[in-house]
Amino acid sequence: MTKVVDEKKLIIALDFDEKSDVLSLCNELDPKTCRVKIGKQLFTKYGPSIIDDVHNLDFEVFLDLKFHDIPTTVKKACIEAYKQKIWMLNIHLLGGIEMVQAAKEARDIHSPNSKLIGVTLLTSHKINDFQTFGLSERTNIVSQLTQIAIEANIDGIVCSPSDIPNLNIKNEEFMKVTPGIRLENTSHDHASIFTPSKAVELGSTHLVVGRPITESESPKAIVEEINSSII
Repeated sequence: MTKVVDEKKLIIALDFDEKSDVLSLCNELDPKTCRVKIGKQLFTKYGPSIIDDVHNLDFEVFLDLKFHDIPTTVKKACIEAYKQKIWMLNIHLLGGIEMVQAAKEARDIHSPNSKLIGVTLLTSHKINDFQTFGLSERTNIVSQLTQIAIEANIDGIVCSPSDIPNLNIKNEEFMKVTPGIRLENTSHDHASIFTPSKAVELGSTHLVVGRPITESESPKAIVEEINSSII
């Protein structure tokens, strides 16, 4: 069986306050070279219309809302999300196997060609966060949550690049979507950061990059730089 390679590994986090900034950036970029991520801030402010605006510029959308609730509620929320013709949606694996299966059922019925991935632990989590809940290390937690994603047969996970070498993932098509990507050691909100090439070397299949692109004077050049480094 031939491995299918997704040539668009780069996902740009549209972490803006205003729709005008979103559209300005998208108009600068080529949708053939990247996808975009719409998160809680933009979606809460503008609702589904912001997805329509980005779709109208031919970009595929990763809707980053991290659903985490009882299975019925998550299923209904996923149904509404997939009605927006999004490329990918995420949920929290901490919701458990029944919740993940409910989300997958919603996807399979309403948008079978879209992706569904599960968040393991946030890249902002530090060891003190785990100790608060009586847990000792990140590796075992991420590994156990990944097994939920595998058992539920969803498309992949969100994790840190450093988590990937410790995971027992045999399916080459299983997505490992990694935030915390930086071009250099700049200020950030993640416990660890990685360059694009290092993340791919560790096993990342898709990279989420925000400020290095969105705050750049030449976003298109940065996208080209990143893409050339992860071929």
